[in-house]
Amino acid sequence: MCELFGVTANRRVKINDLLKRFFEHSTEHRNGWGLAFLDDNSVSIEKEPVKASDSLYLRNRLTGRIETSRCMAHIRKATVGEVSFDNTHPFTKRDEAGRIWVLVHNGTIFESPILSAYQYKQIGTTDSERILLYIVDQMNKHYVSELNGFDANERIKLIEKIIKRLAPENKLNIMLYDGDYFYVHKNEKETLYMSEHSGSVIFSTHPLQKEGWVEVPQNQLLVYKDGLLVHRGDKHEFDYVQTEEKTKLLYLGFASL
Repeated sequence: MCELFGVTANRRVKINDLLKRFFEHSTEHRNGWGLAFLDDNSVSIEKEPVKASDSLYLRNRLTGRIETSRCMAHIRKATVGEVSFDNTHPFTKRDEAGRIWVLVHNGTIFESPILSAYQYKQIGTTDSERILLYIVDQMNKHYVSELNGFDANERIKLIEKIIKRLAPENKLNIMLYDGDYFYVHKNEKETLYMSEHSGSVIFSTHPLQKEGWVEVPQNQLLVYKDGLLVHRGDKHEFDYVQTEEKTKLLYLGFASL
């Protein structure tokens, strides 16, 4: 599986050391790395379909001071989709309201017929990209049906409905950004942690320091605005549990890459 890293804060924070520790995990997640900086109403994506520790670009990037108030990072261990630039996270898509969405995903979609049609619309071949296309498509439909009156609270409610729609039988650890709000969700135990410090929240698949990290709540959408929790969704019952059958499916998918 992949690993996730995220930051949401009320100020710019220096994250070089955290990113270095995070990208050290690329020994086990060698199929690509990516960074998304989400500052000042703009999105900047940097990514390569190579092991992070082998990337000269990333090594040089981390030597300079990196400060941000909103960021996502990803290291990929491919399960669905070949190793390529188009299959490397983060993924971005602009909706009809002009809003740019950014997504990183750790998991696999085993059961979800509603995503099948997006394999003919996506650029790459990952299930993760299909999740983002579905989200944006749903946003567009509601934006048009509400005569452009689709506000922030309705966006959050719709994301929560989509999460509950996709979570059954699937591992859905995701971070999502819509230009205003930072969404976090996990449904497998002990696969995402968080560290809060006076107006900033750091997320990582594994704790990056010895102290100060707690597990992200299970099966519950968390929504942040500049480091502040503004919405805690209702808990659902769709825990993801790795079974022998799913392990075989993952192995077969990985072996075919």
